Amino acid sequence: MMKVQRAIKEKKECFKRLHLDKSATNIEGYKIAKRAAKRAVSVAKGQAYDNLYQRLGTKEGEKDIYRMARIRERKTRDINQIKCIKDGVDRLLVRDEEIKDRWREYFDKLFNGEEEGPILELDDSFDDNNRRFVRKNSGDRDRGSFEEDEEW
Repeated sequence: MMKVQRAIKEKKECFKRLHLDKSATNIEGYKIAKRAAKRAVSVAKGQAYDNLYQRLGTKEGEKDIYRMARIRERKTRDINQIKCIKDGVDRLLVRDEEIKDRWREYFDKLFNGEEEGPILELDDSFDDNNRRFVRKNSGDRDRGSFEEDEEW
């Protein structure tokens, strides 16, 4: 761990020098320090994963698996997000169970039609000429394309 910290500190110092003076030696020094820091980090990660896999092979490691799963699940939760909605009488709902019940109630009303909205009448744009065309050409799918039939 000390090697990683030392390599990163050296990289930061080289970057500061490069920022002040953009000479070829500073550019090359920064590139070398950057590569060394990346290499040190990757070696440290590899060693950490090797230790983790060895530990997971033991009896205590099985407990660690479940502990890591809990930690991962907690990290996926969005703490900054506030979950609250209002019910039918504008009362604020905060508990998960109340929120689920409210959504269930909302979708029941929406799909089962307890509160029916205005019914929209659509105009009949499908007149007799269109119906005849569809009836006449519905059998054309079996024979081929519409281009064969030149009755229009």
